Amino acid sequence: MLDIPPPKFSDPDVTAKGEARASVTLKKLETLWFNTGTLCNITCENCYILSSPTNDRLVYLDEDDIAPFLAEAKTMGTREIGFTGGEPYMNPAMNRLTEMALESGFEVLVLTNAMRPMRRPKVEAGLLDLRARFGDRLTMRVSLDHYSQELHEKERGAETYEPTMEGLAWLSGNGFKLAAAGRTCWGEDESEARAGYARLFKERSIKIDANDPTQLVLFPEMDEAGDPPEITTACWDILGKDPADIMCASSRMVVKRKGEARASVAACTLLPYDKQFDLGTDLEAASCAVKLNHPHCAVFCVLGGGSCSV
Repeated sequence: MLDIPPPKFSDPDVTAKGEARASVTLKKLETLWFNTGTLCNITCENCYILSSPTNDRLVYLDEDDIAPFLAEAKTMGTREIGFTGGEPYMNPAMNRLTEMALESGFEVLVLTNAMRPMRRPKVEAGLLDLRARFGDRLTMRVSLDHYSQELHEKERGAETYEPTMEGLAWLSGNGFKLAAAGRTCWGEDESEARAGYARLFKERSIKIDANDPTQLVLFPEMDEAGDPPEITTACWDILGKDPADIMCASSRMVVKRKGEARASVAACTLLPYDKQFDLGTDLEAASCAVKLNHPHCAVFCVLGGGSCSV
């Protein structure tokens, strides 16, 4: 009888080669993410969590959903609250959720495509009020997959580039603390990419320093169709990596899945659907170690060095 090894990522403790799987301990909850819902105004070619105008697998969070997590995060010394989606401004409560986090004393990072949902007059007015009251404690990070219209729209779809640039210009012109997020899948090196973004930001009078990695974040691409390696306990020394630098050593994400009565905590922003990364309904329970039992753990975090926070 053939001794066929198990498929990769099938055992939380052991790899397909029988080696001990790596895990990451939560060092400190620096960033608590809230996924405000997976509905989005556009459908991207390779969305990390498959957001779209029809994907409501993660439903809108409301004030009651986030309040207990904000209170618990304050007791844990959390520095930053992040909001992601979907497109966060699809959620009608988005400005109020941001206000709650800011009123609680946190720094806040909002990820947006800066398109029509954010540009509605009522939303803009709310954002201007938050900017006036809380200043640079609120950072808006705009998804701009490439500095060229052609490649940005290859990912985001036709007629998405100019609306995003207009939203970015509105934020910059109104004095918001800004960042942008691009991708590294275009066959150019980082210095070339940053130079291209720098030219664009200068031409459009966008107040972002493209050479500052905290202001322009370039994300590695994730391809589940490839053959990513499994990360073992030996890989930390082999790769010269510190598990404390991996995203799940410093962050968690709150989600509310469709049909569930309560919001719960996922291990990271990239894995909201995989139940093995559901860590319970409070932050204390979610402070456990995370087994790196998913291709995203290898490709995005360990090998790619990606992190959704700064």
